[in-house]
Amino acid sequence: MRNSYFQFKHFRVEQDKCAMKVCTDSCLFGAYVQVADARLILDIGAGTGLLSLMAAQRSAGLVEAVEINPEAQAQTKENFAISPWPDRLQLHPVSLQEYAKYNQKQYDIILSNPPFFLSSLKSSDAAKNASRHAEALFFQEILAFAQQHLAQNGRLYLLLPPAEATIFSRLASSSHLHLAEVLQVFTYHGGKCIRHIQTYTSSAVSAPAVKEFYIKEEDKTTYTAQFSELLRDYYLNF
Repeated sequence: MRNSYFQFKHFRVEQDKCAMKVCTDSCLFGAYVQVADARLILDIGAGTGLLSLMAAQRSAGLVEAVEINPEAQAQTKENFAISPWPDRLQLHPVSLQEYAKYNQKQYDIILSNPPFFLSSLKSSDAAKNASRHAEALFFQEILAFAQQHLAQNGRLYLLLPPAEATIFSRLASSSHLHLAEVLQVFTYHGGKCIRHIQTYTSSAVSAPAVKEFYIKEEDKTTYTAQFSELLRDYYLNF
């Protein structure tokens, strides 16, 4: 049985109310996003609040989150309240569309692990389908929000499977956002690419920098030094 919580070095994530639990690729994403100098950060689709908490650990800025699902809202509030940074974490319990109507802020960092698998097989679990598919939060809405509310030198980070990442980059090309970097995440050396971490900016680039990242060695058991170093400040056993 999956634990009702996930314990990190400096905070704990309760996850009993959320369909999508803490997972390796989300942890990798949260650790990879460059937030150290950010004064204002937005997490779109907070879920358990994991990405917001990871960002709060590595920055001194204000971290805000948008979440539409009532169960996830309750979970995020709980995890924010028991964290070491409750005064720097703020939840907006509305849809992104609704939040965009009244938000006046410009964010240094916008990050999201949005619903994905637009054309992939759906789960029989309705809650997982809602969080994994684009019915609740469309890619176009993320782009529209970023166009209006990303600071001039800000960055938009997305975690997506390769096929959906390609779709998003095509949509972004007509939204005055430019793909600056792609981190291709592989399960292990010799394994398949399972995720892309994309970095977008408002500044034009000639071509995105493409990097590779491996979670485990060829034995499929041992974490790579690359992964261990990235998660060292978060995972208990690293």
